[in-house]
Amino acid sequence: MRTLTSIEELDFAAPAMAAPVMVQRVSDHALLEGTLAGDEDAFAELVGRYRNQITSYIYRMTNDYDGAVDLAQETFIRVYRAAARYQTTHAFSTYIYRIATNLAISELRKRKRRRLVSLTGLLASDEGQEARDFNPPDDRPLQDVSLVELERRTTVQRAIATLPEKYRAPLVLRDVEGKSYDEIASILSTSEGTVKSRINRARNFLRDKMSHLVMLFLPRVSRRTHALASIGRQSRAGNGARRF
Repeated sequence: MRTLTSIEELDFAAPAMAAPVMVQRVSDHALLEGTLAGDEDAFAELVGRYRNQITSYIYRMTNDYDGAVDLAQETFIRVYRAAARYQTTHAFSTYIYRIATNLAISELRKRKRRRLVSLTGLLASDEGQEARDFNPPDDRPLQDVSLVELERRTTVQRAIATLPEKYRAPLVLRDVEGKSYDEIASILSTSEGTVKSRINRARNFLRDKMSHLVMLFLPRVSRRTHALASIGRQSRAGNGARRF
């Protein structure tokens, strides 16, 4: 099995057109066994099955799409390099989500350390108090009323991004990825009881955070809506004046 440095090295070219043939879906386990035997087409199939899911999951964890694409690629590279150590006692989906979760959490911790270091001087008080974690709000104005729904979704994503990582991962796996409690427990290497407890706490955190963000968000929407309404009235008045 050759060294893989990027999943872009795999050939995803469309196959030549042929008569349709009913082919039974090959299991993830069989594809990984094929990968171990040097079958790059088998690994390309695995990537095709999970690339979008893993990228979306990491994005929900990190709130950074470009970073999620990079971490998803690193996830598949690690799967490829560790194919010989894969244990078939767990579902492949559990295995790959565990790798993706570890990478996402590692990135969040690195990001937090970088942010604390960069903001130490800014946030420390005159008495030398410890620096506080800081997540600057996005104060960019809405471009159009049609973006209100987008802003709402962004607000939800922003609230999820503020959750502590131990609560964020089970919440995203359950409420976004639709994983069962048993699967989440396997992915996070913990008990189902702990998973349920953390999801419940995450939802409570999210509910409180959302109520706070909505109070900040509504005045912006109201101001923008009022401004657009005023423009509309002025436009209608101008059109009416031109009729005479």
